[in-house]
Amino acid sequence: MRSAVQAVAEKPPAVILATHRAAGPAGLRAWRRASATAGLALALACGVAAPEAAAQIRSNAQAEHSRAIRDQSVTRTTPPPGRYVSEAGQGFVLDQAGSLTLLRFERSTETWALRPSSAPRGDTIYRNDAGDQVLRVTAGGGITVYTTRTPGGSPVSLAGPPVSLAPPSLGPVQMFNLMARRSGLVSEAMGRLVRINLDGQESEALCIEALIVTTDAVVRIARSPSARPFLDRLRSITIVEGQRSSVTYSGGDLRVVVDPRRGIAGRPSSARVIRAVIPQD
Repeated sequence: MRSAVQAVAEKPPAVILATHRAAGPAGLRAWRRASATAGLALALACGVAAPEAAAQIRSNAQAEHSRAIRDQSVTRTTPPPGRYVSEAGQGFVLDQAGSLTLLRFERSTETWALRPSSAPRGDTIYRNDAGDQVLRVTAGGGITVYTTRTPGGSPVSLAGPPVSLAPPSLGPVQMFNLMARRSGLVSEAMGRLVRINLDGQESEALCIEALIVTTDAVVRIARSPSARPFLDRLRSITIVEGQRSSVTYSGGDLRVVVDPRRGIAGRPSSARVIRAVIPQD
């Protein structure tokens, strides 16, 4: 819907299959010589000397072992879906979408797509698409949340059943009304007309998510006296689909590209929107 609202070698050497039991001592010596020759020929056919080939095999085995340990750690420390509350009183909901962990704080419209990475002591750190640490989960299942109010982290506990965080789906009239409301919201915050353009062919739900997240981020920037000047040139907000998610701010247009193939992970977060508008030191 398109809308705009004002507001290994190919042929390795054959391996001799005769065993020493069938061939006797003489056959055993011949088998060993042939096996060594075949192994060397295979290494040379691959363009690698025998010692280098052995080193490469060891390296590959170590990498695979490390990968298995990392994957096991991430799987073991995936937090279960549900509603959580931190010791600081911050509530949020966790949900799963494939390999992604989704998080939405209470009194917020934004769903964060978090990706896991291994940490010391078997812990797992979950970060948003801007690289910020949001959750840390211990090997035993303990969870700590990190926010602007609690940058040092606050332990959390499970407080309720899970809630689906799937993107909303709207009809044409509802989408038009949403775009009009969002344009009015931003225009009011800026004190001038800001146009909203949305072009979603593959995933309108993802574009709607991007629209809500982006306009909320712009309003927050506009309400900050120190950050508001960065929006002086803002005249339009454009949401489109593309091959890779991105956020750019140029010529008065704040342009957000979503990647429908990646689902909610293909929608830039408000942190990326803010960083596109406000240059980072």
